[in-house]
Amino acid sequence: MREEEKKPTSTIRRILKQRWALSAIYIASAAIILAAAFLLQNSFDDSAKDGKEESAETGKNYGEPSVEVNSNLETIKMPVADADKSVIKKQFYDVNADEKAQEEALVFYNNRYEQNKGIDIAMEDGKSFDVKASLSGNVTKVQDDALLGNLVEVEHEDGVVTRYQSVKDIKVAVGDKVKQGQAIATAGKSQINEEAGVHVHFEIRKDNIALNPLDFVDKQASAIQSATEAEADKEETPAVEGSEADKETPAVEGSEADKETPAVEGSEADKETPAVEGSEADKEETPAVDETDKSTDLESGTDEEGSVPGEDTTEESDSLKDSLNQSN
Repeated sequence: MREEEKKPTSTIRRILKQRWALSAIYIASAAIILAAAFLLQNSFDDSAKDGKEESAETGKNYGEPSVEVNSNLETIKMPVADADKSVIKKQFYDVNADEKAQEEALVFYNNRYEQNKGIDIAMEDGKSFDVKASLSGNVTKVQDDALLGNLVEVEHEDGVVTRYQSVKDIKVAVGDKVKQGQAIATAGKSQINEEAGVHVHFEIRKDNIALNPLDFVDKQASAIQSATEAEADKEETPAVEGSEADKETPAVEGSEADKETPAVEGSEADKETPAVEGSEADKEETPAVDETDKSTDLESGTDEEGSVPGEDTTEESDSLKDSLNQSN
């Protein structure tokens, strides 16, 4: 039995004592590790390919250009290469500005005054310059217009549109994808604002509502959405229907009724009735009773304290009569 138990152990020891044994073990171990790593790598590659295919299919379904994916994260820039050397010839017409600022933001043309829906930008030296895309987006309109000085319109996310008017030498076409800072045209002139000279009329619109570009320059495009939502909250229906109703309804139905009803039925009645029936009766009848009592007291010969003044005078008169009789 002992010999049988020792045979396997002695065989393994003999194998391990061979020179090639350890090398064979290392090689086998390395082969196993490499095979496992290769299998894992293949599995990772397959999953990555599946993810790319899914994202590609998702992009096809939505059909959105790649340049617009991060447009909300871009910082809005002035549509010029060097903003420090630019000047604003005419400001945006702000309904909340003072009267003088509003007058300066009016455009006079053909005997009519028009509100400026953007800002008119020119260079200090009055020379022409390249008009740059303020944000990345898709060109949706290119229009020749002698009055406005031609027009390029670029659409962005969330209903935001930038307009570039009074331009020439347009370098883009409808359907083109433009990146922020890309030259899209050259500044020119327009008939509607000749006094501005060579300039570009720049607008930012949200859902076709003109906004002041200077309020959003150097801010992320998402600030436009936040600003419009804040304005919408201020102009909500409860501010008109709730507050005004609360102010008007009590004034007509409650307060006026409360003021009028007591005045006619209660107060006037209280004022008139006591004056005729109560107060006058008290004034006229009560003194009559008091005088009657006094006259009764006088006739009865008693004063207020119950004494009889007549008796003293009678005694005095009797004593005088006696003294006169004696003297006679």
